[in-house]
Amino acid sequence: MRRVVAAVASVILVTVLTGATAAPTVALSSAAPQTGAPQAPANPVPEDPTDSIRAAEYWLGQYGVREAWKTTRGAGQKIAIIDTGIGRGPTEFTGAVAGGIDVSGVGSSDGRSPVGAVDANHGSWVASLAAARGTGNGRGMIGVAPEAELLSISVGFGATTSKPFTEQIAEAMTWAVDNGATVINLSLTTNTLDWDTSWDTAFEYAFDHDVVVVVAAGNRGSGTDRVGAPATIPGVLAVGGVNPAGTASNDASTQGITIGISAPSERLIGVSADGSLVQWNGTSGAAPIVAGIAALVRAAHPDLDANNVLNRLIRTAKPAAGAASTPDKLYGYGLVDAAGAVSAQVPTVTENPLGSLKEWIRLYRRANAEPTPEPTSTPVAIPPLPPVPHAPEAGSPLLPSRDSVLYGSLPLGGATLAAIMIALGVSAAARRIRQARISREPSRTTNEESLPS
Repeated sequence: MRRVVAAVASVILVTVLTGATAAPTVALSSAAPQTGAPQAPANPVPEDPTDSIRAAEYWLGQYGVREAWKTTRGAGQKIAIIDTGIGRGPTEFTGAVAGGIDVSGVGSSDGRSPVGAVDANHGSWVASLAAARGTGNGRGMIGVAPEAELLSISVGFGATTSKPFTEQIAEAMTWAVDNGATVINLSLTTNTLDWDTSWDTAFEYAFDHDVVVVVAAGNRGSGTDRVGAPATIPGVLAVGGVNPAGTASNDASTQGITIGISAPSERLIGVSADGSLVQWNGTSGAAPIVAGIAALVRAAHPDLDANNVLNRLIRTAKPAAGAASTPDKLYGYGLVDAAGAVSAQVPTVTENPLGSLKEWIRLYRRANAEPTPEPTSTPVAIPPLPPVPHAPEAGSPLLPSRDSVLYGSLPLGGATLAAIMIALGVSAAARRIRQARISREPSRTTNEESLPS
C-alpha cells in the first residue's frame, strides 16, 4: 500500500490578470420530456472494504457517486484536465489518459510531463479525483468517473514559462474541444473578475461545441476572497467548497454570486505524478469531483446537450443547511448529488441556466461585437460653412491697434479739437464785446477844485 502523505496542500493555481455577471433565470420549456438512462453496467465497481484509501474517499458515498455507478461510470466521455499535466507513472492512470498536449512551451508534447517547480503534482491530483482507475482488486484511489477518459493539457503558471497565461488557456480550450472533450475542468483562478478577450472566443467555442466547462471558485487560504475569472465567465459551472460536514469551507473555498454548486474541498486524496498519495484541500479538488459527475450524467443521458447537463446538476443539488438563498453566494444551488443528477426526473431547458457568454459579449464588448450599421438612405450633401476670417495677430498691449486708432483715438481726437475751437471762439467773442462797451462810455472826470464854495 502506498504511504499517504498527510500534507494539507491548499492549492489553487493563481495567476494575475486584469466584470461580474449574475446567473440568469433558467428558461424552462413548457414540456418536460425525460431521457431514458442506458442499461446499468453488468458488474459493480470492485471495492475492497479493508482498503484505507478507498475508505478515505468519503465523497463517493456521501454525494451519491456509488449509487450513480449502478447506472453509469462515465464510459464514452472525455474529461480535459487543463492543469500542470498528468503524470505518466501512477498505476491509477493506466488506460485513463487518451491524449494530451503541452501549451506552455516547457513541457513534453503529450502533456504528461508535470510543469512547474512548486505545483507540478497539481494536475495529477485533479485528474485522480475525476477519473483514477484504482490499483486493482478494489484497492487504491478511484475517481468519480472511473471509465471516462482523460485529456492531459499542461500549462505553465507564473515564471514557469514566458508564454502569456491567457494565450495558453485559450489554446488549451480550443485543443480540448477539437480532440473530443465533453467536459473541461479548470482548477485555477486569476483573482480578477475580468478576463482577456481571447477567452471570449475560446470559451464560446467550447459552448458552441456542446462542452460542459467546470471551474474552481478559488480559496480564501490562497488569497482569493471572491471568485475570479474564469469562474466569472457566464455559462461555466463554478464550484465552491465544503468540509466533510457539508458546511462552506473557510480556507478551502471563497464566495461570489457566480458560484453554481458546491462539493467537498477538504480532506481530499490525490495521486501525485510519482505515484505517492497526498491529502489536500481546495476547490481545485471540488471542481474535478463535479466534472466527473458531469461525465456520469452525459454518459447516462447521451441525448442531453451541455445546457441540460448543467441544469440537471444544479436542479438536483441538495439544499445546504447554511444557505441564505438559492442560489447562495457560498453554496450556489446547493451540494452536488451524483445519484440525483443521473437518475432524477428533471425538466429540460433551452438555454444555459448559468448565463450566456454570447449575450454578455454583445452587451459589454458591443464595439467589437457589432458590425458598423449600413446607411438606410442616400446621404444628403451639406454645403460647407464659409471660412472663418483670420483673427488679427496679437500685438503689444502698450501699442494701439488699427481698430483702436480707427474707432477710438481718431473720433476722440476730432471731438476734442472741435471742443477746443468752440471754446477759443467763445473766448474771443467775449473780449470783443467788452472792448466795445469801454469805448462808448462818456468822461466822468470832475475838477472838484473849480466848484464854488
